[in-house]
Amino acid sequence: MSEQPVPGVLSAVAAGAQEMTGWRHALHTMAETAFEEHRTSAFVAAKLESFGLSVDRGLAGTGLVATLKGRLGDGPAIGLRADMDALDIHEATNLPYRSDTPGKMHACGHDGHMTMLLGAARHLAANPDFAGTVHFIFQPAEENEGGGRVMVEQGLFERFPMDQVYGLHNWPNAPFGTFLGRVGPMFAAFDIFEVKIIGRGAHAAMPQRGVDPVLTASLVVAQLQSIVSRSVSPQEAAVVTVTQIHGGETWNIIPDEVVLRGTARTFTPETRDLVERRFRAVIEGVCAAQGADSEIRYERRYPSLVNWTEPFGTAVETARAMAGDDHVVADFEPIMAAEDFAYMLQAVPGAYLCLASGPGPNLHNAQYDFNDALLPVGASYWVNLVHRVLAPAG
Repeated sequence: MSEQPVPGVLSAVAAGAQEMTGWRHALHTMAETAFEEHRTSAFVAAKLESFGLSVDRGLAGTGLVATLKGRLGDGPAIGLRADMDALDIHEATNLPYRSDTPGKMHACGHDGHMTMLLGAARHLAANPDFAGTVHFIFQPAEENEGGGRVMVEQGLFERFPMDQVYGLHNWPNAPFGTFLGRVGPMFAAFDIFEVKIIGRGAHAAMPQRGVDPVLTASLVVAQLQSIVSRSVSPQEAAVVTVTQIHGGETWNIIPDEVVLRGTARTFTPETRDLVERRFRAVIEGVCAAQGADSEIRYERRYPSLVNWTEPFGTAVETARAMAGDDHVVADFEPIMAAEDFAYMLQAVPGAYLCLASGPGPNLHNAQYDFNDALLPVGASYWVNLVHRVLAPAG
């Protein structure tokens, strides 16, 4: 996909765009999901080692960290992170480099994220004109499984001390090459739930002899929507969505139970606590009124991704210096999707931006493909960020 050039792309990085595209296509073909990124990790490690970097493997299983010290003396240490995993989606692109594993594809652009960071690593390894240390973090299992949390728990920041950490994600259907972000909460906290509503089966013609879990479930689904509209402040944002209802096997029998599943999204710890508290109260109250019982599994997954003020300012300044004011949106609307880079930002100051890839299929779509024109843009951003954060004193 051809796009208008973005100002500030480094000529040396742009010169390697064709090779970077080849890397991206290779990574796209070998799509692997959470904690199974063995071929992917080996490919990335081989590239990093070919650049002359030291590579430590095995964090969170398939994760790895490559380290580069600048030649201009001592300074801070920063981390640059790319995610590696694909999704459980059957690819429908018919591209020559489409996934070679049925039912798995890079539908979120992590193949591009890895490639942009590899491009930056190659350039910086050849031109280490900075003071300090860069850790290139390649993280498994961002999609639903919390590989970022596992890396932190397994000692990422103890083994590789960092003063700041940064992330970057492609973002379709916004003007190509535009950097998007905001200080404070940018991605939502992500919780999941499963509710078993237990009634008493009966013949459909004689409902008075049972306790109808289907009716109870329908009342629960409707009443759950009152949490956001009546319990959460209009100045806050939250979503409670039921995505599955399972119950019954035939047309003339009221079943014994119905199972509901879904997700809740919030931005602040206070709202997160409120939503869970009201969620439990609604279900228990509705079930009690209908004479049913319930079993609730409410699982907190990712926390909200919260950009730190100073590092976010540094990231935005880097983007503006590189691409100009018209390619930066620093008050981007918070996103109800979740991102497990949040765990790293809970441990170390840092910031996360999105990089717009222009029109095309949305993320997590079977027709999606990363826009290769974005590769030198993202790689140049990483290089420029390193030069800004790790500029020699004086």
